Formats: sequence, structure tokens, C-alpha cells
Amino acid sequence: MSNSGGSVVGLLSYETLVHAVAGAMGSVTAMTVFFPLDTAKSRLQVDDKRKSQSTPVILAEIAKEEGFLALYRGWFPVISSLCCSNFVYFYTFNALKKVAASGPGKPRPGKDLLMGMVAGVVNVILTTPMWVVNTRLKLQGVRFRNEDLHQTQYRGIFNAFSQIIADEGVGTLWNGTLPSLILVVNPAVQFMIYEAMKRKAGKGGRKISSAKIFLIGAIAKAIATTATYPLQTIQAILRFGQYKGDGKGGLIGSISNIFFLFMDRIKKYGFLGLYKGLEAKLLQTVLTAALMFVVYEKITAATFRVMGLNKKPTH
Repeated sequence: MSNSGGSVVGLLSYETLVHAVAGAMGSVTAMTVFFPLDTAKSRLQVDDKRKSQSTPVILAEIAKEEGFLALYRGWFPVISSLCCSNFVYFYTFNALKKVAASGPGKPRPGKDLLMGMVAGVVNVILTTPMWVVNTRLKLQGVRFRNEDLHQTQYRGIFNAFSQIIADEGVGTLWNGTLPSLILVVNPAVQFMIYEAMKRKAGKGGRKISSAKIFLIGAIAKAIATTATYPLQTIQAILRFGQYKGDGKGGLIGSISNIFFLFMDRIKKYGFLGLYKGLEAKLLQTVLTAALMFVVYEKITAATFRVMGLNKKPTH
């Protein structure tokens, strides 16, 4: 088969679709289970007057001040965005993996990293507007410690989209795109480590247990998150849309805003200020990613078994 034929098969195959649906379902299941940890992380990143305390204390404070359901505020927009985002990411990553498998050469961590970065860029461009809206909805009705942060009044996902476009312009929906594009390194590193550890664990046709998949997923995510966390904090501030910047537009404005936010945070809170909320973030993303990979592997294996497809090992 020609390489272009392999590319089309990789992009349009039923197997790629199964991987995408399983990845989306895995992430939705895992995020729902650990959602309150994401709530704690968002508050610490955006509300810089909120003291950095242990995650259980932050969660208890939010529940006491705003009610237990506040821990799940913004669940639907986050889940919708995550479902779309992971579908796009898993689809692109597995399509590229299938194309690469039909070509010469063995799977390599460098190849996995490159495929992860391409999948990340596609994902960022297509889904950033959804993440901007969900950051706004997640922080609506919040009792901020910082009085400079004002409340927004959105009546749901579609109303938030229309209000942002009407009041701030359509470009606002891509706020934080530059840090997001740089952050494609995060899932790319995560998938590179995950694929490499899975290849090693499954060497010689060994069966990999769910517990091992959970552990591999957790390690891969912990390394990727710690390496890129400061940029994730800047991304959350830009998506929230209440940082005015220096008035410069375009790429130069984006770069100068990122640089200023980095320096301002270091000046106010020291270098460790860049890692405010990391404990909650690590707890949430590591547990979520680990559970997501377990659900993902189970769904793909079960689907291929039911459909009578022999899933060719790509690892």
C-alpha cells in the first residue's frame, strides 16, 4: 500500500474512531470523579489573594462559603469541552500512530512526542473557544478574595459565547492560545512517557494489568504537569479575561503579556508563586489521567473484542 493510502486509512479507520470515543469517555468518567480538585486548582490560579492551603482545606472553605454544589460549578461546560478536546486529541494521535505504523521504522519516543505535539496543536486551535467559555462559567458566582475581579452574568454555554463575542470581540475566544500552543508539550510528554512505559511493560506479549496502566498513566501525567505548571497558571489567568495587559495586540502582545504575568507573579510571591495550586492540580490531573487511561484501555479492548477486530499492538 502506498504511503498516501496508509495516511487515508489511518485518518478514516474505524479503529481510530474507537480510540477517540474511548479516550473521550475515559476522560469524562475520570474528570467527573475528581472534579472538585479541578475547582480548587482554578480558584488558586485565578484568585491570587486566596491563600495557598492544603487541598482539603480549600475544598472545605468553598463548600462552607458557597455550598457543596459549588465544588461542581461549571461541571457541564468542562465535561463538554473535555469530551470534544479528548476526542480530537485521541483521534489525531491514533490516526498519526496508525500512519506511522504503516511506514518504515519502529515506534520511538521521539516519534510519539512529535505525534503528540501535532495532535495538541490541532486540538488547541479547534477547542480553545470552549475552554475560554468554561473557565468563565466555572468562576461565575465565586466569592473572590481579590476585589479587583468582577462577576460575570452568563446564562449558559451559548449565552456566554454570544456575550463574549458581542462585548469583547470574537478574538477573545482564543485568549490564552499562545500558552496553550506551548502547552501542547504537556500531553505530548505525557503520551510519550505513557507509550514508552507501556511498550516496556508489555514486552514479550506480557499482559498489562489495570493497576499497572493506572500507575503508568499517573507517572506520565505527574512528570508532564510539574514541568509545565507555571504556564498553565498564566493560561488560566488569560482565559478568565480580566487581565488587561499592555494594550499591544497580536503575537507580540501575547508574548509580552505572558512575560509580564510571569515576572509579576515571581515579584509578588517569589518563584514558588508560579506553582500556586500545584498540589490540587497534581492530585486532580494525575488521578484523572490515570483513571482515564484505565477506562480508555478497557473500552478499546472490549470494543475490538465485540467487533471481532484483532487490535494490532501499536506499542
